[in-house]
Amino acid sequence: MAEKLRDLSQPIDVALLDATVAAFYGTGSKEERTVADQILRELQNNPDTWLQVVHILQNTQNLNTKFFALQVLEGVIKYRWNVLPVEQRDGIKNYISEVIVKLSSNEDSFRRERLYVNKLNIILVQVLKHEWPARWQSFIPDLVSAAKSSETICENCMVILKLLSEEVFDFSRGEMTQQKIKELKQSLNSEFQLIHELCLYVLSASQRTELIRATLATLHAFLSWIPLGYVFESPLLETLLKFFPVASYRNLTLQCFTEIAALQFGDFYDMQYVNMYTIFMVQLQTMLPPGTNLLDAYANGSNEEQAFIQNLALFFTSFYKAHIRILESNAENQAALLLGLEYLVGISYVDETEVFKVCLDYWNSFVLDLFDAHCQNMENPAVAASMMGLQAPLLPGMANGLGSPLLQRRRLYSGPLSKLRLLMISRMAKPEEVLIVEDENGNIVRETMKDNDVLVQYKIMRETLIYLCHLDHVDTEQQMLKKLSKQLIDEDWSWNNLNTLCWAIGSISGSMMEDQENRFLVLVIRDLLNLCEITKGKDNKAVIASNIMYVVGQYPKFLRAHWKFLKTVVNKLFEFMHETHPGVQDMACDTFLKIVQKCKRKFVIIQVGENEPFISELLSGLRTTIADLEPHQIHTFYESVGHMIQAEPDPAKRDEYLKRLMDLPNQKWVEIFGQASQSVDVLKDPDVIRIVLNILQTSTSVASSLGTFFFPQISLIFCDMLTVYRMYSELISNSIAEGGPLASRTSYVKLLRTVKRETLKMIEMFVDKAEDQPQIVKHFVLQMMDPILGDYARNLPDARESEVLSLFATIINKYKNLMMEHIPHIFEAVFQCTLEMITKNFEDYPEHRLKFFSLLRAIATHCFHALIQLASQQLKLVMDSIIWAFRHTERNIAETGLNLLLEMLKNFQVSEFCNQFHRTYFLPIEQEIFAVLTDTFHKPGFKLHVLILQHLFCLLDSGSLTEPLWDASTVPIPYPSNMVFVRDYTIKLLGTSFPNMTLAEVTRFVDGLFESRNDLHIFKNHIRDFLVQSKEFSAQDNKDLYAEEAAAQRERERQHMLTIPGLIAPSELQDEMVDS
Repeated sequence: MAEKLRDLSQPIDVALLDATVAAFYGTGSKEERTVADQILRELQNNPDTWLQVVHILQNTQNLNTKFFALQVLEGVIKYRWNVLPVEQRDGIKNYISEVIVKLSSNEDSFRRERLYVNKLNIILVQVLKHEWPARWQSFIPDLVSAAKSSETICENCMVILKLLSEEVFDFSRGEMTQQKIKELKQSLNSEFQLIHELCLYVLSASQRTELIRATLATLHAFLSWIPLGYVFESPLLETLLKFFPVASYRNLTLQCFTEIAALQFGDFYDMQYVNMYTIFMVQLQTMLPPGTNLLDAYANGSNEEQAFIQNLALFFTSFYKAHIRILESNAENQAALLLGLEYLVGISYVDETEVFKVCLDYWNSFVLDLFDAHCQNMENPAVAASMMGLQAPLLPGMANGLGSPLLQRRRLYSGPLSKLRLLMISRMAKPEEVLIVEDENGNIVRETMKDNDVLVQYKIMRETLIYLCHLDHVDTEQQMLKKLSKQLIDEDWSWNNLNTLCWAIGSISGSMMEDQENRFLVLVIRDLLNLCEITKGKDNKAVIASNIMYVVGQYPKFLRAHWKFLKTVVNKLFEFMHETHPGVQDMACDTFLKIVQKCKRKFVIIQVGENEPFISELLSGLRTTIADLEPHQIHTFYESVGHMIQAEPDPAKRDEYLKRLMDLPNQKWVEIFGQASQSVDVLKDPDVIRIVLNILQTSTSVASSLGTFFFPQISLIFCDMLTVYRMYSELISNSIAEGGPLASRTSYVKLLRTVKRETLKMIEMFVDKAEDQPQIVKHFVLQMMDPILGDYARNLPDARESEVLSLFATIINKYKNLMMEHIPHIFEAVFQCTLEMITKNFEDYPEHRLKFFSLLRAIATHCFHALIQLASQQLKLVMDSIIWAFRHTERNIAETGLNLLLEMLKNFQVSEFCNQFHRTYFLPIEQEIFAVLTDTFHKPGFKLHVLILQHLFCLLDSGSLTEPLWDASTVPIPYPSNMVFVRDYTIKLLGTSFPNMTLAEVTRFVDGLFESRNDLHIFKNHIRDFLVQSKEFSAQDNKDLYAEEAAAQRERERQHMLTIPGLIAPSELQDEMVDS
């Protein structure tokens, strides 16, 4: 059976193909399905199968077989169209067109074969992307004349036009070259008159609902790009307004209005927009009376009604973004504008994420526009922001005539803005710091997973509320305090109401004047503490506790200025640390850390009315405070106290505090090692191992916050730590040697390995945080050589800790060329043995991979001379491992490999071994980079691929290379220059890699690379076009090719945010926040 289908020298047996497709889609057994799958794949990959497509389509009635044949044809059209002979291309074109006309000219066959016709339409559009306009100039006139022959053909023509518009205008980026997109857009524009006449003709003459709906859908696809005259200087708008009140057309018509509303071309058509909006609002009020509760209307509505409310949100937001200034400038239109905003506020309460996102996006830009208007006349936005609110009449803009329009706008929108503040407060999304949530059963639980959508929503809402606060501090404050007082008297009490209110209060931190913020917060914190006292029930208390912790964590500036409040808050957090409700202790420890980081100086000085610094008091009661905490919470607590100690300027006091802090763990440590000196078997007891691990984790936490000042503690336990490390390593190796690879998964071995890892992690943390301490290198690195590096080399692969690699990468990054003499030892211990582990495949030992390449990068960056001194065989190993790295599909590893390669190339360019290195590695690197550049698994590395290629091409005439790159023994006639040689090599390389491209196309691309090599932007775009043209990157998500531009835009936005008080929360600013 299979052989008969595979033989394509004669017409394929369609009945047999039908049976194979049926077997694949599940009518046969599993074995039959597998065989059918293999046969169909082979047919699909056979370059001659497409010649049988017409024969298959003519002789089968099975829809799945038709789809299979069309899939084969689609592949040919996408990837091989330009290399087919003209008569074959015309044959396909004519056949597809004929079948479409035949099926759509008859009402019954059109409805029956709808899926098949839709697929044929898609294939026709794929053909058009190649053929039209140059080789099929009559396409649009032919289509329009066919449409006039029957209503069903007309309906299908509308579908084809819609698909064509979407392909050219919506989905073209990364699908076609920029030149081709431009060409198709121009053709559609120039031939639009025929399409426009056809649409108007249908809307005026047809009575068929399906045809009118198809025409409205096509118009909707076209409206975003057609010349404006077709909209405003034709009966189109009146026709749409006529269809709007009709229930079956209102959603499609509304979508068309939305597209028209979004168009912006100066003020030429302002009056038409005003008329359209005015008539629209009159019609809308009969369909949806003002004052309707849209939250309920949406919740109880049909799908069509829900879609209408969503489309209404899109229409209002699009119209206002582009044309709100026309409506607000004229008193007659202001009433309709305010009514529209009222509708939009109502829609914003709808409990549907997508609807809310649309509204929120607009409110954010609307409020930002009002805020910018106040700032534009000042040089410093921060000054402007601080003068908002009550001082509006004093704005400098008043003096030069800007004042009155600004005030009028502010007065006009004061009502909607006040409602908007209430909306933001009532619907505020949950911030990341809040760990206590309500689950679907109404229970208060600890959050287990972060919801990224909610976090994005919170960011936008927070920004919007900050602008609203700048525009009127008094109204914002009053609305918040009013809602809070309702919670206290139980009038409006609910978890959700309190949560959203407190999240809103926390989110505006930094946006008020200091004295105003202080007054506001005193009231808020007092009320929340009262609420905590008077409310009964564990769940209720947990919610209030969560909110108190969130709010205080957002206002470090206030706490620094008010010691009494700070002390009360911290003592309250200590109280919450004994509260066993899920999430409360975690949040208490996290908030404590956050507050201490911003107010650390306050805890080490003696405050007015106190006998000793707070830290001393805290250390005296330490055992009681942490009694109910889990180990991971204790680690956070210790990290927080480490920050306090770090703020103490007196070294003697600092060491005393550290000694008191570490007293509990150190006592236990001394006790364990005292017993171990009698009998070493004590250290093998799992319970003892857990205690050792916990002490190490606690030490790591303190090291992370204390930095250099952790030295006394690490010196105390360092030798014992290495003893334990060596001993546990031997235990692990013996277990794996006796029990095989499975032994490495036993809980005992896992526990031992965790201790080893934590030891390495703590040393790495200390090295990383310690500032300017070169003596530490001498002190510790020499002691670590055998216990850690030697142990790594001696161990079995399954027992090697990847943290050894990251520890030495950190040491090299920190102490740079001071490590030069140690590089040969490091190389000898880790290089060969790690490569053997990671080059068998791309999956095993993922941790070792990334850390190995990070270590290699540290050596190449800071100790390059040590690399140059390696034997050529070892250097080859290094280069092979780098190529191995960037072939990975794991993004981090590939990126580390590419960065490492780029640094190596730059270093070798200026070294005395430049010629020698590039003669060996230039061509292999170029070939490997082109391989990953043109395969779609490595898209995220696009930016670095481009930089490496640019570096290679610029190197050729930079003067650094003084000898030929080619091998004189294999090249009979020498090339005039390296550039000519590499050009020739690259054309051959790409020509053989992409047989679907002509030699002329490849040559043009390579010449373009050389011409644009000095301009990165042109060079990059040239490569993007090639990737599309080579058809390797078609029909995929190509956003990674534009990732660099997106990152630059994000950085610009952050710099702008820094100029507006409150936009970046005080608790997030990376400043030292020097305590006054």
